[in-house]
Amino acid sequence: MKIIAVGMNYARHNEELGHTLENKEPVIFMKPDSAILKDGKPFFIPDFSNEVHYETELVVRINRLGKNIASRFAHRYYDAVTVGIDFTAHDLQRRFREAGNPWELCKGFDSSAAIGTFVPVEQLADVQNLHFHLDIDGKTVQQGHTADMLFRVDDIIAYVSRFVTLKIGDLLFTGTPVGVGPVSIGQHLEGYLETEKLLDFYIR
Repeated sequence: MKIIAVGMNYARHNEELGHTLENKEPVIFMKPDSAILKDGKPFFIPDFSNEVHYETELVVRINRLGKNIASRFAHRYYDAVTVGIDFTAHDLQRRFREAGNPWELCKGFDSSAAIGTFVPVEQLADVQNLHFHLDIDGKTVQQGHTADMLFRVDDIIAYVSRFVTLKIGDLLFTGTPVGVGPVSIGQHLEGYLETEKLLDFYIR
């Protein structure tokens, strides 16, 4: 199982980061399977970072083996979605970028990919018409709508499958909207898809 993630897939988040250039292709990075955090287990802030940020995202679960998938058929290759958090060590990211080095470690460290309970796509009218949000200690801190994605789920799957074979159980993090921010010990994170809470855990 692998975790495929998309960066800079919401225009307002790109503005938040100071990215003004329009990407003609999805920005793709990957996380190892050891990054998965699930079943409500706590996230422990790692000792190598003083600036871990949450990035709330729609996560898609792949259910078929696929390569070179056409966009019009991509919907056949996933069966469920959930809300997830792409934890990012921003201080490491800055350091790596300033040195001109790859920055996978700031995204792919252990437990950096929190996922909630999956909802079958059959229960959803349209994956490109979904609202999701994150509450921290009962206050909404980030919210997004999948209609605002720069690259749709089906187009991302088509693009990625040109380079990487998709396998059953792979996860696709589809990008974060505006409103990312730091986490601290003791916080309670709850992620919602529409009005249904799918993600619930604490920061330790």
